[in-house]
Amino acid sequence: MLLTTYALKTGFIMQHPDPHKAGSSRFRLFSPILAGATLRERLMACLGALIGIGLTGAISGYFFGQGPYLPLIVAPMGASAVLLFAVPASPLAQPWSIIGGNTISAMMGIIAAYFIHDPIVAIGVGVSLAIGAMSFTRCLHPPGGAAALTAVLGGPVVASWGFLFPFVPVALNSCILVGLGLVFHKLSRRNYPHVAKPVQNSHQTRDLPPALRVGFREEDVDSALEMFDETFDIDRADLSRLLRQVELQAAVRSHADISCADIMSRDVIAISEDADPDHARYLLLKHNIRTLPVKDREGRLIGTVGLRELSEEVGSIERALSKPATTDAGDPALSLLPVLTDGRTHAVIVVDADWRVLGLISQTDLLSAMARLLPIKDAAVA
Repeated sequence: MLLTTYALKTGFIMQHPDPHKAGSSRFRLFSPILAGATLRERLMACLGALIGIGLTGAISGYFFGQGPYLPLIVAPMGASAVLLFAVPASPLAQPWSIIGGNTISAMMGIIAAYFIHDPIVAIGVGVSLAIGAMSFTRCLHPPGGAAALTAVLGGPVVASWGFLFPFVPVALNSCILVGLGLVFHKLSRRNYPHVAKPVQNSHQTRDLPPALRVGFREEDVDSALEMFDETFDIDRADLSRLLRQVELQAAVRSHADISCADIMSRDVIAISEDADPDHARYLLLKHNIRTLPVKDREGRLIGTVGLRELSEEVGSIERALSKPATTDAGDPALSLLPVLTDGRTHAVIVVDADWRVLGLISQTDLLSAMARLLPIKDAAVA
């Protein structure tokens, strides 16, 4: 349960390859070509594009009319919608990339058409200028190339608008589309605009967070990218986060035989929600523990308290409750690593389907289990 929840929060779920499916090519054409592109995600992309493009055209037409002298919506918006709704985590699909990329590229196309009368030369110059301008302004957006071509080859309608064309309708369309995308992703609970959340030190010191003190470093990622000498459509911070999650998944898979039930403490010191806060402090100090599970009147877990929560006077235990970190007894023990090393959580409560406490795994319990996994080297004999 905890491993699945953590994977969903981090956006990474490991799929085990099926050797029987790998050799079959019957449904290969229908397999996702992007990592994480589940059927639900692809259907959401279709729905988002339907709403985004439809409303963008309708809103533009409402404010500026649908006459022959102003395009209702420019063609590059279709390609922008693919990025915005199908791969919203891509650096190429962020708001500034869409708005700035399309607008600046259209301007480059207008400039090329204004100074170069040969359309063959103008389209080449327009697209190349668009790529350069987008790169320097950090808004690289593939549909921008189409926006530059549209500005050069748009005919008399585009020519009649001249240097206003990059703003109306290109920038207008882009702003409306991004606005609709923000609302759509908010309602569908997607992270957009996509921001890779860095791992922070919860103690507010200059030390690196525990998860970043071992394994590869950021300079290792930079060195690897330099060796590949290629450009990848993924944010550098997302790449580091993905690689660390791969390391965790590999460790969990390698030691999946050690379950939470194997290492948990079963004689759990707990307290009821009606107990006195002073009695909770007494139990924490007497048993030298940091986390005290709190149960309701039916014996189900409703939260935890510690000395930090009880450091100030509270009228009741309920007012000092913290949300508990929980897991199933059958989950791999190593799946608790991200939680018990976050600098805040000192123990994970093992519960059943009815949220009744089965056991507790502290940082010490997990550390002892991991120590047993370390290879023991024989002392060298002189």
